This record gives sequence, structure tokens and C-alpha cells, in this order.
Amino acid sequence: MAKRRKILLVDDSPDLLSLYSEVLARLPSKPQIATATSASRAMAMLESDGYRLLICDLKMPKVDGLQLLSIVRRKYPELRTIAFTAVPDEQFRSRAYALGVDLFWHKPATEQETQMFLDCVESLLGQERDSGFRGVQSKSLADIIQLECISQSSSVLRITNGDLTGRIWIQDGELIDAHTGDANGEAAVRKILGWRAGTFEMLPCEPARARSIFKSYSGLLLEFAQALDESRGAEDHAAPFVVDPLAWGQISKVAGIEFLLAIRQRPLETPGAKPRQTLSRGLENPERMGAWSQATWERFRLLGDKLQVGVVERIEGLGPQRHVALTARGDTEFCVGWGSALDLEGVRAGMKQVLGLWAS
Repeated sequence: MAKRRKILLVDDSPDLLSLYSEVLARLPSKPQIATATSASRAMAMLESDGYRLLICDLKMPKVDGLQLLSIVRRKYPELRTIAFTAVPDEQFRSRAYALGVDLFWHKPATEQETQMFLDCVESLLGQERDSGFRGVQSKSLADIIQLECISQSSSVLRITNGDLTGRIWIQDGELIDAHTGDANGEAAVRKILGWRAGTFEMLPCEPARARSIFKSYSGLLLEFAQALDESRGAEDHAAPFVVDPLAWGQISKVAGIEFLLAIRQRPLETPGAKPRQTLSRGLENPERMGAWSQATWERFRLLGDKLQVGVVERIEGLGPQRHVALTARGDTEFCVGWGSALDLEGVRAGMKQVLGLWAS
């Protein structure tokens, strides 16, 4: 008989602990659920028993959820973590992902949102940890930097890869400096982004740090991503676009989806590489839809640059026959068709579920 996974649920409200314990009991894998009303109690429980997943409220007295997650991240690097909050705050989201959480989730208010949350929890319980960085849902260090810059944060990212350590300084949403080994500035960023796996944490900002990087963060990330792809060689880029078939199947079954398209980008100048690789479900001509998706992204990116409003994160279109939503994670873009019965909030909730399943 398979061993039941263990979940530790942390919230300072006993009523909410009781409610969400009942919700989590609906999971198909029937995990063992333990609860704690404080960060100190949670740490004592983690030290005395082995858990697969920690679900932590962010707003708690004395030691809050972010502080607990920071401690847990260092002491139990293999523990899966979900930041749980009733307050939609991008600063909280940025900090939580920077600490390495696997998922940031607003407490569900409807049955549909509850089911989405359960689907993501079940996926996290069942998946083994693979290589790569923990953090933003795509497990991309570049995404963490981008998220910090978009939110106009000031912080220091400390990245560790075995015996290697690097730091990236961000001030008021601008990438200003980096250091690792004997490399500084842009050269250091290139080296750090070239690490295939590791851990990272967010440190307090250093306002007095001298600036050595003067390019925009978006331009730097694009250049560094292309350089990273080239360094990995054409053989790596010629590999087929492969994802976990179980996760892909779960995404395809999300309520309301009519078609699904995932597009992985590759630099055109890389020898032997395809310009893009696609996975699709429910489309007779995925290449045609992919071309439309790419053209739409490009038009909106150019508009965003012209208006100086930042990086495009999501595009949504509502129509009488079908709705379409586009977003991106790392080097993968998503184009998803939704049934016209859904409203805008339904489409957004569905996309949230799709990305949560993809990240797991």
C-alpha cells in the first residue's frame, strides 16, 4: 500500500484550519493533514515529523508566513510549499515566490476556485522534485528578476548552486549590479543565469550599492537568455518539446477549455534549432494559431514599449463564440481557448489553474 503524504496547514485562525482541513480531506490521494496555529508550532512539528507539503497563511502574528517560509526554505529545501492568503497583494506574491514557494494562491471564495486549488495541491503531492531553481512557477531565475523589477522592488537576490554563490542587486525596479566569483556586473549575471539548478533567497536591499549595470532589465534578460541558449548547444535545442503527460492531461481537462497551445521559443540564430516548438490539444491547425498568437504578443509588446507601461503579462479577449487568453512563463507562451459561457473572472481563474498545473 502506498504511503500517504503528509500536509502541514498553518493559520492563526482555528476556524479556518478546521475549514481547510475538511477541504483538503477531499483530495483523491487522502493525505494526512496536520495543523498549526503559529509559526513556532509549525517549526516544532516539521522538526519532529516528515511532511511533503506546507501550506502557510501569510498574515500571522509574531512570526508571519513570509518569515516562516524563509526559515523553512533554508532548513527543508525539499519541502513543497504553498503561500496562502486572503489579500491579493503583488508585493506579497513577489516576496513569496522569491523565497522559493511552489505556489502562491488566494484563498478560494467559490467552489470552482476550491476545486482548482485542490487540483494544484494534488499535483504538487504527486510530483517528485526535479532539477532547476525553486521560485516562480516556471522555475526560471529570469522570471524572478523580472517579477521583482515589474513590482518596482528593492532587494538583493542571493543565489546558491553547490559551492557557487552569486548576488544580484535590484533597486527601485532596476537591475543595478551582480557579483559571483571573479565576475561582476553583466558578466556575473550571465554566469548566474547559466546555472541549471540551485536555490535562492531574498535579502534586504542595499541602497548604497554602486551601480555597474545601466541597461534595462528587459533588454538584459533577453540578451542573457539568448546567450544561455547558445551556450547549451544546438543539440539541446533540437530536443523535442516534452512535458509530463499526466500534467498535460490534467491541464487539457480544466473545465471550460476548448483548445490549448503551448509554444516554446528558440533563438533563430542557434544552429539546428527550430524557431519554435509547440504542443497542442483541440486544434486542427496549431501552426496557424501559433503564428497568430506570436503576432498578437509582438503587437502588444510593441504597444507596451511605446506607452512605457512595462512588460505584457497577459492578454484576454472575449467573443460571442469563444474567449481566448494568452500568457507566458519562462520560454513558453500559452494560448488557451475558453467556452463563451465563462465570464472574464472565470477565464482568469481557469488560466490560474492551467499555470498552476504546468508549474507542478
